[in-house]
Amino acid sequence: MIRFENLSKSFRVGDGRKIVLDNVSMSLPGGVALALLGRNGAGKSTLLQMIAGTMRADAGQIVSDGRISWPVGFGGSFHPDLSGAQNTRFIARIYGVDTDDLLAFVEDFAELGKHFRMPLRSYSAGMRARLAFGASMGIGFDTYLVDEVTAVGDATFRRKSQAVFRERMTRAGAILVSHEMAQVRQFCTAGLVLEAGRLRYFDDLDEAIACHQALMA
Repeated sequence: MIRFENLSKSFRVGDGRKIVLDNVSMSLPGGVALALLGRNGAGKSTLLQMIAGTMRADAGQIVSDGRISWPVGFGGSFHPDLSGAQNTRFIARIYGVDTDDLLAFVEDFAELGKHFRMPLRSYSAGMRARLAFGASMGIGFDTYLVDEVTAVGDATFRRKSQAVFRERMTRAGAILVSHEMAQVRQFCTAGLVLEAGRLRYFDDLDEAIACHQALMA
């Protein structure tokens, strides 16, 4: 369960403010894969970072009774001067999981070859995303935060990413940001729509998609 209590967030833009969340209060069910929909710039990535605890709210709070992943796909998840292996070991210690098990999983899954032991600053965006996704999927979170990352890599790697994500969803929840409605329908059963500081929850995914598409029309 994740609960928002009078949650507000905005950014200064020029002479005004861009409102991401305007005094939002709601509870999200646990163990459900939710699609987070909204136009570009609505604040979806900001909301994921707030849920993960890597960005502060202006007001209000987020309460959770489970373990939440960092936002997969967010470039700030890792230290650029450490190698992929070193970042993975650090993550294992932070989340209290077996270091060797996570290291073996990520090295096999991410398919980075010799780059796995090279500094992250030498990685492409796709390589960083593969490392982040592998590290996240290697830990048993209660809720996974995922931002478009299952589209990374070639067709074979995408199929592998989707397969492991689907398996994790049999025993965990997720909040998935994607602009591909086919991917949303493949993984999610309910939805959230973020627009102009308002966040709406829909038990029915089709209703969430219809609301989002109407706003985009």
